[in-house]
Amino acid sequence: MSRIHSFWKFLGHYKYLIAIVVGVAIVGFLDENSYTKRIQQKAQIDELREEIAIYDKRNKADSLLLDKLERDPKAIEKVARERYFMKSDDEDIFVLSDEIRN
Repeated sequence: MSRIHSFWKFLGHYKYLIAIVVGVAIVGFLDENSYTKRIQQKAQIDELREEIAIYDKRNKADSLLLDKLERDPKAIEKVARERYFMKSDDEDIFVLSDEIRN
C-alpha cells in the first residue's frame, strides 16, 4: 500500500511538470503538426522551390526560342535541321562517327 501511496504522492507533487513534459512530447513528436513533420515539409518546400527555378529557366529559354521562331524563318530551318534531322531537296547528309568497328 505504501508503494501506491508514494506513487500518487509523486504524481501529485510533480503533476504540472509531468503535464508539461507530456504535452511537449505530444506536440513536438506525435502531433499532426509536430516539429519533425515541420522539418520534413520545409525540406520538401526547398526541393519544390528548386524545381520551380529549373522550370522558370526552361520556360524563359523556350519563350525566347518561340519568339525567335515567330520572327525569323531561318530559325525554323535551324531547329528543323538540328532537332529533326530534316534537309532540303538539293542536299545530301553524311553522318560521321569516331567509333571504330571491328
